[in-house]
Amino acid sequence: MPTVIVPPPYQGPTRAVGRVEVAAGSVRDCLDELEARFPGFRAQVMAGDAVHRFVKLFVNGELLAGPDLERKLEGSDEIEIVAAIAGG
Repeated sequence: MPTVIVPPPYQGPTRAVGRVEVAAGSVRDCLDELEARFPGFRAQVMAGDAVHRFVKLFVNGELLAGPDLERKLEGSDEIEIVAAIAGG
């Protein structure tokens, strides 16, 4: 099963769980499954139907191109969520 790596800033809904295995065929399915298991998770990562502008998603270390949430996944894939840090 694909594994989602959840960074500490987004672990509130997951109750401090940083790695979650999900039965999903695409990146979007992974995010949907995380929301089903951990309500409130999606709002941290998504803005409507798109990835929030301060969030980056990587699949096996490769930056996911903006709208590519339908990217198909294999059982050993890792999806990493990275929170962009802004300051000023």
